[in-house]
Amino acid sequence: MQFQLSEEHLMIQRAARDFAQTECLPGVIERDELQKFPKEQILKLADLGFMGMMVEEKYGGAGMDTISYVLAMEEISKVDASVSVCVSVNNSLVCYGLQQYCSEEQKQKYLIPLAQGKKDGELYIGAFLLSEPEAGSDATSQRTTAEFKGDHYVLNGIKNWITNGSSASVYLVIAQTDISKGHKGINAFIVEKNWPGVVVGAKENKMGIRGSDTHSISFQDVKVPLENRIGVDGFGFAFAMKTLAGGRIGIASQALGIASGSYELALKYSKERKAFGKEIMHHQAIQFKLADMATRIEAARLLCLKSAWEKDQHLDYTLSSSMAKVFASETAMWASTEAVQIHGGYGYVKEFHVERMMRDAKITQIYEGTSEVQRIVISRSILK
Repeated sequence: MQFQLSEEHLMIQRAARDFAQTECLPGVIERDELQKFPKEQILKLADLGFMGMMVEEKYGGAGMDTISYVLAMEEISKVDASVSVCVSVNNSLVCYGLQQYCSEEQKQKYLIPLAQGKKDGELYIGAFLLSEPEAGSDATSQRTTAEFKGDHYVLNGIKNWITNGSSASVYLVIAQTDISKGHKGINAFIVEKNWPGVVVGAKENKMGIRGSDTHSISFQDVKVPLENRIGVDGFGFAFAMKTLAGGRIGIASQALGIASGSYELALKYSKERKAFGKEIMHHQAIQFKLADMATRIEAARLLCLKSAWEKDQHLDYTLSSSMAKVFASETAMWASTEAVQIHGGYGYVKEFHVERMMRDAKITQIYEGTSEVQRIVISRSILK
């Protein structure tokens, strides 16, 4: 057992850190305030190969492992979680699902440009459409329907909380084909945004990750060719669950980055701010906060890396990804709140960044499976 990163991993980590500091940090407060999608940053990440990190090179990806992905996600999330969630969705949910479960024809048509993040020089990313107004944590309660018409399906319904909703060119849509079969009557489809009947709703005005574009997407008699169904008939629910297990690693890594970024800012501030005649880092109350932050963040990091390692070794990572996700997200919420407290009044104003990180942290306990759902997954596994 080794706890040392390879030289290649360290190189990827440095590249992600440098990118975050030079490309993401400038303008991050403005993007948050204006809810501005970080298109420029995403295009540059595409040039670095970070939009299809784990995709094989023959399909336009960088051919990296999941550990590399965790390292990159942490570094980017330290600075701008809105950028990192766009990276996470395209890598963990869209590209991974296509590479693992799609036909060769589908990979050639969709996976290659998605892994490159560009098509004909323009931004080309994907979105994962599972949640609905009546189907959040209960993913089996799909109301979106896909009626089979022989050589195509007719898609009707609405999806909520879609990251990359207006910026994506391709949607992976989960829909009910035969309600009498329950979850075995659910299918997954590749849908292009510009098809007739696809309507992008208004952008959600969110508390955090405000730079990412979150929308509802509705489908009104959208004709989806049979060849755009993913896998055999009835595979949709299994596809969603298998894909989300990998997605949890991405969001766990995002939460880890928010926590470690909050800690680094708090540590730096504690060495500069004076109270009662000395820097506040010399006060035991602050020392204990920093010690607890460092310890919990390191534990979260190890959980994320273990889950990534299991995925790379083709082991069952369902349990470890849920553990990483619930622990890292709760650590992010706690550590960012402590960082605000250490900053005192300055922590409550935007220019010191930690208030934004606290707002960004909360969603990591909700999307890609709430903390409550993760505990269901964990308890089922350990009680077998």
